[in-house]
Amino acid sequence: MSINTFGHLFRFTTWGESHGPAIGATVDGCPPGVTLDATMLQHWLDQRKPGTSKYTTQRQEADAVRILSGVYEGKTTGTPIQLMIENTDQRSKDYGDIAEKFRPGHADITYWQKYGIRDPRGGGRSSARETASRVAAGGVAREVLKALVPGIKITGYMVQMGPHKIDPNAMDMAEITRNPFWVPNAESASEWATYLDGLRKAGSSVGAVCEIVISGLPAGLGAPVYAKLDTDLAAAMMSINAVKGVEIGEGMNAAALTGEQNADEISMGPNGPEYASNHAGGILGGISTGQDVVVRFAVKPTSSILTPRKTITKAGEAAEIITKGRHDPCVGIRAVPVGEAMAACVALDHLLLHRGQIGAQGGTIG
Repeated sequence: MSINTFGHLFRFTTWGESHGPAIGATVDGCPPGVTLDATMLQHWLDQRKPGTSKYTTQRQEADAVRILSGVYEGKTTGTPIQLMIENTDQRSKDYGDIAEKFRPGHADITYWQKYGIRDPRGGGRSSARETASRVAAGGVAREVLKALVPGIKITGYMVQMGPHKIDPNAMDMAEITRNPFWVPNAESASEWATYLDGLRKAGSSVGAVCEIVISGLPAGLGAPVYAKLDTDLAAAMMSINAVKGVEIGEGMNAAALTGEQNADEISMGPNGPEYASNHAGGILGGISTGQDVVVRFAVKPTSSILTPRKTITKAGEAAEIITKGRHDPCVGIRAVPVGEAMAACVALDHLLLHRGQIGAQGGTIG
């Protein structure tokens, strides 16, 4: 299986399967001299790990990360950083009934058609279990960003669960960590809890929309044409399991605006250019403006449900299937930390690319 690496200068390669002995990531391109230890990465992994509430899969994994290389006496050395997370709570027997059947909505059928072999235990490599490795790599990126761009902040939250959307004018960021849905609205959190509880008990699932905001990113990152900042952000989010759509700034809604409504007017402020709005999501021509970079992604409902679905077997025979095991009724919940991690990796990658090509050059205003 090829192309398990993401990034240009800051790169990570993930490895492992859902029910294998371990998963992990090899991070390359990390600058030397950055303070790093496992506890720094564990903080982010604890936000993504399963079993944190009744609204996520009840698979019990500590997601304890180990740093096997690339760090000496608490500092990165500039060499590859090997990260490993052991799998400790696999229940492969839960997937015995699906070894010969294809689960609708899952990658079972396409993996078989492409490779002629698949790991039915939790989906193997296609499982969202792989995203723990990304969060670990994102933790490394965050520490480097902290050292290079003090004040940068990456914040993720859910803005929609099924048909239920939050009011963008009534968001309270302090609420994000006070509920299991990463939603910046206490009233929505209560409403969503009731809604998802009903779906969970019925063995069903629902989709969601997550939003990631990068604040404090310098202007000038990204390059026109094939190395746009929004291109790589879109690819990063689209690579996350179950993601079916990505938007930057106004996104699809821009199609309903006029040119006058969509243009972010510019004026000169005491510290440089200031924008009257941010329809562009902090990116113009693939290059950051210095405003908040805003990206949203939509995740589909978990395909593992208890309602019988029609399918076929490897032999092409008609069959019916129920997906047992432990699954998230809404994958959007645990996708938020993953989206933050991918945003951190892209932001650092483009910062290093910019520093390598431009250095201290660049146009000044005022």
